[in-house]
Amino acid sequence: MNKFSKVLSAAFLAVALGSVVACAPTETRSGTGQYIDDTVITGKVKAALIEDPMTKATEINVETFKGVVQLSGFVSSQAASNRAIELARGVAGVKSVKNDMRIK
Repeated sequence: MNKFSKVLSAAFLAVALGSVVACAPTETRSGTGQYIDDTVITGKVKAALIEDPMTKATEINVETFKGVVQLSGFVSSQAASNRAIELARGVAGVKSVKNDMRIK
């Protein structure tokens, strides 16, 4: 191998390693795979809320970070809040549910 080829190989390796490290998860940021998983979980929780006649899905916000679902917004009763939490817990991949919903 000539010198140029070695330098080019080293540069390519450095860029490849840099891109892999940039996608790695940290304590406050999820990795690419985790972000996709969280997006799927959020979609499934929203779908469950929409399908249930007791919950008004348009008034409940759903956010997911590393499998932890946070429900926020306004609900009409404690029963509706409890039902939303129950539905969220029933979705595959949900580790826990944080309840930040308020009763109107």
